[in-house]
Amino acid sequence: MSSVVVRVNCDAKSFVGISRIGRRERSVRLCSKVRFGSGGAVVAEPSRSSEERVYEVVLKQAGLVREEKRGANIEFDFEKTIEGDFSNGDLLNSAYDRCGEVCAEYAKTFYLGTQLMTQERRKAIWAIYVWCRRTDELVDGPNSSHITPAALDRWEQRLTDVFECRPYDMFDAALSLSVSKYPVDIQPFKDMIEGMRMDLTKSRYNNFDELYLYCYYVAGTVGLMSVPVMGIAPESKASTESIYNAALALGIANQLTNILRDVGEDARRGRVYLPQDELAQAGISDEDIMRGKVTDKWRNFMKGQIKRARMFFDEAEKGVSELSSASRWPVWAALLLYRQILDSIEANDYNNFTKRAYVGKVNKLLSLPAAYGVALLGPKKLTKLFMR
Repeated sequence: MSSVVVRVNCDAKSFVGISRIGRRERSVRLCSKVRFGSGGAVVAEPSRSSEERVYEVVLKQAGLVREEKRGANIEFDFEKTIEGDFSNGDLLNSAYDRCGEVCAEYAKTFYLGTQLMTQERRKAIWAIYVWCRRTDELVDGPNSSHITPAALDRWEQRLTDVFECRPYDMFDAALSLSVSKYPVDIQPFKDMIEGMRMDLTKSRYNNFDELYLYCYYVAGTVGLMSVPVMGIAPESKASTESIYNAALALGIANQLTNILRDVGEDARRGRVYLPQDELAQAGISDEDIMRGKVTDKWRNFMKGQIKRARMFFDEAEKGVSELSSASRWPVWAALLLYRQILDSIEANDYNNFTKRAYVGKVNKLLSLPAAYGVALLGPKKLTKLFMR
């Protein structure tokens, strides 16, 4: 068994490099063997649609909730050397604190919403957020040009070790402890890594079925990771599957919104995350997108894409109110803010080539009490209240 010293950057600006917990550096020794392989990610099958294949993951995750077989009494097999005199408990507390700091810096609105959650749920959500961000940084961060498929294979093996209570560093340890307490399945995490693999090799999507699968990989998975931690309201009469499906829909809606917002930026990187068959039907070529000229054809095309994204947001709304009452606020805030990005694209006359659609600070601040009201009363009751 070989030992490798790995340092992971805890600085919010980068997650691959030097590990910092608190103000002092700590090195973490790994003793687990690294194996290669892409695992059991959702893969393309010509006979079934992407939605059908992804729904199988939804059913599996929902089944774990019903089983309620997870327990919190675990013992970590660290097999590592940690510089410093902290106990494991101190290190975990430091790691959770740093996870919260990262979340506060990069997802301010969401972080604020997590303050209503119980301390245990809040820390677990932070740990999941940081893992997702670290994963995304592999292909979109400052060191992305050096990332290879083999590196992603190693990251996936590291994920397996985390779920088997063999963390490589304190951020892994925070995630390992968190997923041990809730009915979280490893598959959505593996599928997110699969989305990173796709980003290394794929820059075009033939149709929406292909794009839907990509959106599931990189964003829909987050909902499936988070709902077990956020919890379902005891009084909810909705099926577990429908709530997870709504969480999946929110991730799809958010990613579609990202894609529509970043058309120009992605084009400059040689990527077009829009269904090629729908572009062709609208009479738009990749060259037209690279030129970045807003035409009537483009406006009409964008109207259809925005309509689709809003349909996913509508589907997501059905499930948010079924979450535990303390967990609704951050989700509603994210949903309301992201919907406004679509409004901003429209306000920019569909120029997402040279103008970046965003939600201004004033609207963000106004969205927080609105999200809180919806979380507290539900969208229907809140609407009736304002119509009186």
